[in-house]
Amino acid sequence: MVLVMDVGNTNIKFGLFLGKELVNSWRVATDLEKTADELGVLTKSFFDFYKKDIEEVEGIIIASVIPSINYTLEHMCRYYFKQEPLFVDPGIKTGMNIRYDNPRELGADRIVNAVAAYEMYGGPCITIDFGTATTFSVISEKGDFLGGAICPGAKISSEALVRCAAKLPRVELIKPQSVIGRNMIACMQSGIIYGYVGQVEYLVRKIKKELPQRTARVIATGGLARLISTETDVIEEINPLLTLQGLRILYERNRVRP
Repeated sequence: MVLVMDVGNTNIKFGLFLGKELVNSWRVATDLEKTADELGVLTKSFFDFYKKDIEEVEGIIIASVIPSINYTLEHMCRYYFKQEPLFVDPGIKTGMNIRYDNPRELGADRIVNAVAAYEMYGGPCITIDFGTATTFSVISEKGDFLGGAICPGAKISSEALVRCAAKLPRVELIKPQSVIGRNMIACMQSGIIYGYVGQVEYLVRKIKKELPQRTARVIATGGLARLISTETDVIEEINPLLTLQGLRILYERNRVRP
């Protein structure tokens, strides 16, 4: 089995693969204060819950956007899994030409999503990851990573609104009954959700105009992907497991075979 980890600013998502099949997945809150032992015991508890043997893990790959937690994860993998983890970094074999001014600035999650999207759907394509930040990544017809866009996630935008406007309360990020809100909660939900839909549609439209084909398949992943997709037809595929699948693909491309 192969264990994959997608380390984001909000959550760490785990996936356990047997060949190409995802047999189990789970997530925990990202906590920079946790020690390697705490993470190890927590991870082992999920293996016990799913009745999986931790000793059957033959490899681990990690995509992390938080450099400060990497040493802790590395130590956890060595002690509890007896494995040297593979990190998604600029030295990894992606099979993709990264046409970025400075490839070292490119987030590991964006690389992973791009690899998975091109492998599974072909190109040209656009991935949209609705995470803490919302990232747009563009892959050419030939499989080159061309670049993209990054904007604040809907949750960040909502929290900033509450923090900076004294009278506005926290609201649940759900679609209101109508765009014209008739109370404060509905007005905020309308602005956040429908405003975000408009942002997605505009960016996708502008990106497609800059591509030679003027078209691209759009694949969405992340927490709000399904909600946003119900209000727009620019999203053609929703794949909540895109990042985990991409990690599995990269592991296979970089594993050392006996």
